[in-house]
Amino acid sequence: MRYSRRLHVLIITLALPAAAPALAQPAAKPAADELVARGQREARAIKYGDWQKLCFKPGGAKMVCRTAISGTFDTGQTAVRVYVTEREGDGGARLQLFLPVGLFVPPGVKLTVDQGPSRKVPFTFCLTNTCIAGDAANAALLREMEAGKALVVEVVDTNMLAVTTALPLETFAAVRKGAPAQVFEQKIDE
Repeated sequence: MRYSRRLHVLIITLALPAAAPALAQPAAKPAADELVARGQREARAIKYGDWQKLCFKPGGAKMVCRTAISGTFDTGQTAVRVYVTEREGDGGARLQLFLPVGLFVPPGVKLTVDQGPSRKVPFTFCLTNTCIAGDAANAALLREMEAGKALVVEVVDTNMLAVTTALPLETFAAVRKGAPAQVFEQKIDE
């Protein structure tokens, strides 16, 4: 069967006017922070340990302290780990969250202390067994965590469902401001 060249031109001409508006203005993609999850679910049962402060004193350098809490599933797998890391005399802090792989990474992690405002923490990288979200922890967030009862962590799973869990904050302030449970010191002989 042979088509004439005129028939092809006619088909293309008839198809273009209907498609032209769609071609002229491509559909805008929603920004990552505009993502709306399709639903919500609670995380599986997570058992949280206590907040703990560990400090590291490398030879000749300022001490670095990490106030952390971990939560595990019934299987023993780490479900969430939160670190607040501070360097002696620096005045700044960094917040890092370690979460299991299998999450939708672009929206990052949404944090809320009690019923306060939420904050977004971007994922910085993933390894084979964990994804890490991190950002600077400003003084306002640290004050809220010290005064708060729960730190609500919300992520989006690959089914586009928001998954939430609440970490206890009752002892965070006392542990962060208190003496470290252990100091790891490196001495350099010169």
